Amino acid sequence: MEQNSRKIAGHLLKIQAVMVNVTSPFTWSAGWKSPIYCDNRLILSYPSIRTEVIAAFCDLIRERFEGVEVIAGVATAGIAHGALVAQQLGLPFAYVRSKAKGHGRKNQIEGRIEAGQKCVVIEDLISTGKSSVLAVNALKERQAEVLGTVSIFSYGFPQAKAAFAETSTPYYSLTSLEDLLQKAVEINYLQPSALETIYQWQKAPERWLS
Repeated sequence: MEQNSRKIAGHLLKIQAVMVNVTSPFTWSAGWKSPIYCDNRLILSYPSIRTEVIAAFCDLIRERFEGVEVIAGVATAGIAHGALVAQQLGLPFAYVRSKAKGHGRKNQIEGRIEAGQKCVVIEDLISTGKSSVLAVNALKERQAEVLGTVSIFSYGFPQAKAAFAETSTPYYSLTSLEDLLQKAVEINYLQPSALETIYQWQKAPERWLS
């Protein structure tokens, strides 16, 4: 699993789906300053990498979530990856909005999910876990049995661990911040001296350079 995690981390760095810059941090929509920027939508533009990522998702789901009956993507970034995973596994697919539409049928969940169905949530990225947990709770309100959440990348923030703990559901990622940073050092993308700064940011991202 660790070897596969490092391989995926290498792909993300190669196509700049993840960028690292300690000296000129990025600004997230929440206003946080960050030495890391992640845009896993770029994976969709690289067929061979996309195929590897979907295969890794499927392997992880088979390993961790026996009996899964439906895949649910988190809108919007988790929709494409989730649909591809569902196709590969031969399972139904639905996706979950952050809130219900204000028109039409006013759906929050698009697609058919029946009460009691065993569901796995697909997310592209887990930072604080807020969007994923909203999706998990929406599915639970639909009376689905949420087995857990899987993402491509996770920052490993304490906020995410706390948020998922409240849902009593597990979450897993194909690659982690730790493996990404080790791979970045290995390929000379990042200097080892930068690691401690990033790990300090990971512990309290909301206070870093704010």
